[in-house]
Amino acid sequence: MEGKTYFVTGIDTDAGKTYCTAWLANRLVAEGMRVITQKFVQTGCEEYSEDIETHRRLMGCGMFPEDIDHTTAPVIYRYPCSPHMAAKMENRPIDLEAIENSSVKLAQRYDVVLIEGAGGMMVPLSDEMLTIDYPVSRKLPVILVTHGILGSINHTLLSLEAIRSRGLELPYVLYNEFFDSRDPKIAGETLEFLKRYLAKNFPATELLVVPDLTVNQ
Repeated sequence: MEGKTYFVTGIDTDAGKTYCTAWLANRLVAEGMRVITQKFVQTGCEEYSEDIETHRRLMGCGMFPEDIDHTTAPVIYRYPCSPHMAAKMENRPIDLEAIENSSVKLAQRYDVVLIEGAGGMMVPLSDEMLTIDYPVSRKLPVILVTHGILGSINHTLLSLEAIRSRGLELPYVLYNEFFDSRDPKIAGETLEFLKRYLAKNFPATELLVVPDLTVNQ
């Protein structure tokens, strides 16, 4: 039986997808599951995905064999920019088939595959395709990463509307506490508002608070 595959996205580029993806992987491992992470499209790297390397460091493990042979990051571009721009610069369209083949291979070996996206859901992959179109076409459940910085409620609700309008399954919203220290009052009310909003509008979605592990370090 193949494992379950999820697409992890965020409300913006710096929502903390990499950190939260690794945190969720650790949580699922602690529940007894065999978990691996995958990077959808990596930009700003030469050979290996720096996000995958960060996953492994935060998971407290070394690189997996599937990392070394690029199964977990089959599409890498050098320039640190949006995927569609990086693909244009290298004259190399994003190979969605390679990404899907990697996901299928990983799902055959692990209970859970967490695919970390690039940027937010509306980041273009080409002039014809947005990032959100990928989980829609593959019928992948989505996990949304958000936080408590001023303006995040607006970005979160827009993301939730995009998810709902496309009929995507949303099992989790991950609230990243890493940014809460910037304004604890705003962060606190943001979290409480999102709890109320999800309970009313997305009752099947679980909100998980991802703690800031840098506190007291």
